[in-house]
Amino acid sequence: MFAYNSCPPDPLVVGERWREMWLERLEGSGLWLLDWLKHQRRDEFWRHASICEDYSAVQVPVFAVSGWADGYSNTVFHLLQNLNVPRRGLIGAWGHKYPHMGGPGPEIGFLQECVRWWEMWLAPAAATATATAPAAKAVEDEGECELIAWMRDSFIPTEAERPGRWVRETGLSSGGIRPRILEMTALGLSDPAQNGDSELPVGETCFQVQSPLSVGLFAGKWCSYAESTDLPNDQREEDGGALVFDGSPLEEAIEILGAPVVELELSSDRPQAQVAVRLSGIAPNGVVSRVSYGVLNLAHRDSHEEPEALEPGRRYRVRVKLNHIAQRFPVGHRIRVVVSSSYWPLIWPAPELTRLTVYSGGRLELPVRTARMPDPQPVFEAPESAPAPATTLIAPAHREWAVVQNLATNHVSLNVTNNDSRYTIDDIDLSIGKM
Repeated sequence: MFAYNSCPPDPLVVGERWREMWLERLEGSGLWLLDWLKHQRRDEFWRHASICEDYSAVQVPVFAVSGWADGYSNTVFHLLQNLNVPRRGLIGAWGHKYPHMGGPGPEIGFLQECVRWWEMWLAPAAATATATAPAAKAVEDEGECELIAWMRDSFIPTEAERPGRWVRETGLSSGGIRPRILEMTALGLSDPAQNGDSELPVGETCFQVQSPLSVGLFAGKWCSYAESTDLPNDQREEDGGALVFDGSPLEEAIEILGAPVVELELSSDRPQAQVAVRLSGIAPNGVVSRVSYGVLNLAHRDSHEEPEALEPGRRYRVRVKLNHIAQRFPVGHRIRVVVSSSYWPLIWPAPELTRLTVYSGGRLELPVRTARMPDPQPVFEAPESAPAPATTLIAPAHREWAVVQNLATNHVSLNVTNNDSRYTIDDIDLSIGKM
């Protein structure tokens, strides 16, 4: 953003005041990163604009939209669960783009959905007149809280496509989603409801992990824009630097919708430490696809306002909430939980290399969605948008993520190339590019 904000306006577009406007921008924009580094706790700098400080302040109907590859999909669930107004959530497979032009996954007629929402709450007569359209009917029938989500099916992480189907939920606490507990043992993930205690080892066990800082290089971006190169890759590339707990091949498919939670009892050999937890699916051919993840600065285990250093060697019970997700695990696939002490570059490394001891008794809580026949299916129209201006392509987009490991020096680097296409807007003869 510092680079974006520092760019000068084009004299051909804004005229002779371009230099004066540029200086105003440079003086007024500031260095955002400096502000953030000055506020590393949840103080008033962050609270003043956070909706979670007072959900009751929202007194209008809310249509919240995001994508599973976006960085803000959790917010949709927070709004649906905490607002007390008519509300609707829509989450596709998309990255940080509009649903009528974004991938991965199917694009939809998002502008039509927006118009129907506005008509329903701002011009009810217009909504009644257009209620014969299939998508409009879905809006008309919804309750005060509805979620429409893309239920992802098994996928190949090296491919951009995210197969699946749309599902609908009216009321996230209506009983259609129930917790399922899996125990994390020396033998992997065990389901007490199915196996009883027969597979659990006798006595306490513990596991130690001191992850190399390279764990996380295949995590992709926190918020995807490119929808292919910046998505998580095959997780086998870095699972060796972490604790791995695998379940048995599934005898029946499982669908989850919501936020998985992993509960751990652990200790650290340093006062500052981090823990990263990943939930993955293992295909019968061995490919491992990341489904969700969560990270926790262990000094923030009790509070983001008043973090507290760890006492080395002392045991702590922590809950790591993973990102919300909708995912189907097919028959024959396995579920994997991975615990690491680093996850760079998604999180900044701890001050010192840390060794975590994880004790037996860890649990994975899955928000399992009850299968229903037939499953409610929303209907969307085809994507529409305004005609694009006439352009002339100068150079196509070029994007790649390259992990380079120098075995002689033990240096690992992530080199990201994210060059958008360069083109000229013909009407005004303006060339645009980003690299």
